[in-house]
This record gives sequence, structure tokens and C-alpha cells, in this order.
Amino acid sequence: MVEAVETMDGWYSLHDLRTIDWTKWKEAPVHIQEKAIKEFQTLLSSWESVEKNNEGSHCMYHMVGQKADLMFMILRPTMNELAAVETALNKSVLAEFLVPTYSHLSVVELAKYRPQKDGVDPETLPETQERLKPILPKCDHISFYPMSRKRDGDDNWYTLEKDERGKLLYEHSLTGRKYAGKIKQIITGSIGFDKWEWGVTLFTDDVLQLKKIVYEMRFDTATSRYGEFGEFFIGNYLAKEDVEQLLNV
Repeated sequence: MVEAVETMDGWYSLHDLRTIDWTKWKEAPVHIQEKAIKEFQTLLSSWESVEKNNEGSHCMYHMVGQKADLMFMILRPTMNELAAVETALNKSVLAEFLVPTYSHLSVVELAKYRPQKDGVDPETLPETQERLKPILPKCDHISFYPMSRKRDGDDNWYTLEKDERGKLLYEHSLTGRKYAGKIKQIITGSIGFDKWEWGVTLFTDDVLQLKKIVYEMRFDTATSRYGEFGEFFIGNYLAKEDVEQLLNV
């Protein structure tokens, strides 16, 4: 029987993508627009307070293309807190002008492929906890995409022995290390939570690095033979102070 790998799990994650109903928004009275913007900025301020207290994190991006206009990535310690954030957004005046287009539910995840060093559980290390409960970067650009591992005949990730999987992922990680300082990556696991098995979120200040890292990783066996990918969502950072400018008509 093939051995499963224990995961280390951190904060719960929601990628929430929405399109702005511009026709409805432009037809709304000015006082409704002003109320919606002010209330939304207050909501964002409450998220900032949570992040300041290291009780969660968030980021917001203005998406490029027709898949969505806005993407929120929210991290919280519990699934209940995550649901509360989503509900608060749904109850806002601005939400009356937003159309949900896609979401991905997951949890920040690291796998225990490597043995314990000197008898120390890696999950107890401060650097591990920092990765499991990260403060999301506020880089200029974001790329999010869901993915799964193939289960197709001989190309079945889940029939590979643990050591073989670990070797392939280590080789895959060597490609990623080339982009240290250029790209920040956060992996979230969604097996049992969503259709796709993982979510990959990449942050960078140089948007071309998103293309370069994904292209180069396509040649790693873990990807070329065993990877399946959903759509890619690309966006530019949207600060709280820039929301009013975006929504002005």
C-alpha cells in the first residue's frame, strides 16, 4: 500500500473573485455609491486590524481580463472566521454591485516529506509556523491557479511510492529556488474542500517573472507528467486608498 504524506496545516484560505456590474453601478444614485465605498473601506480597515494583530491576513487585486474584476485572498485561523469575513462582504452595500465568478477554498499547507532532524518536529519550528500563518505580500502583481495531480493510467501520482514523490517534488523545488527574491509562493491544500486539490498563489513586483517560473516548471517531471491545471487569474495590486478611484464613474 502506498504511504500517504502527513501535512502541516495553517490558516484557512479563501480566494474570492467577483465581477463589478458596471451598468448597475453607474445607474446607482451618487449617495449610494458614496455609502458603498465608505462602508467597504471601513471593512478593509477592519481586515487591516486583524492582520496587524497577526490573527489573519488578506490582499486585494484588480484583475486583468474578463474572468473577474476583483480578487480577495483571505486567511483566517478557523473556517468559521473565514465564513464570517465572506458573509460580512456579502452583506455590504458594494456587494449588491458585485457578481461572484469563482472561489477556491483551501488551507495553507506544507508536506512532511523530509524526516525529522535531530528528533525535532518541523511543525514546531518558528520558521515553519511563519510559513503556515503568513502575512500575505502586497506585491504589484498576483497569479493564482488551482491544480491537481493526475490519476490517469501509468501517470498516477497516487500510486507512486513516497520516496519517488519526494524526489520529484525536491527537483521541482530547485526550479522554484531560482526565483527566490523575485517571487513569493504560497501553496494551499484543498483536497476535500474544493474540486481542485491545491491552489498556487504567486506574488511578484515583476509580472514577467510569473510567466518565466510557470514556463520553466512545465519541464519538471512533477508537472510535465503528473500536473493538471485550472485557469490562471492575474491581477494588479489594489490598495484601499485606490478603491474610490477605481469605482469613480
